Amino acid sequence: MPKRLIPLRAAAALVVLLPALGHAAMPEPRRDAILADAAAAAKAADPAFAGFSAERGRALYVGPHQANADVPACATCHTQDPRGRGRHVRTGRPIEPLAVSANPARFTDAAAVEKHFVRDCKNVLGRACTAQEKGDVLTFLIGQ
Repeated sequence: MPKRLIPLRAAAALVVLLPALGHAAMPEPRRDAILADAAAAAKAADPAFAGFSAERGRALYVGPHQANADVPACATCHTQDPRGRGRHVRTGRPIEPLAVSANPARFTDAAAVEKHFVRDCKNVLGRACTAQEKGDVLTFLIGQ
């Protein structure tokens, strides 16, 4: 391989990798955007919406809820302390901590966040979560 191509390939690799490294190193803007989207949806659903509450989020997280006796709360699989590793109640599959302090990668991918809310709200609450409920839970878990 000619030596002059090596610097060009290295430069090309940096051009490809730097944006990805920047996103991995700075998840807060993505979390802020996810919360901002939830706030806009909550305000559209209820013009009196006044912001998210970590305390309401904690109450939703720890439950109990009546829809599913096997999974009466998020904490059933994720533990009462969201900084701890959980275990899926049915499969036994390990679950990484939900708290951002224990798992900085949490809540940085909007599509993944929505996917989990769609699935888990249905399992725990027996219905879809509202935008306010999503924001409240996210506010609680991001603060942990």
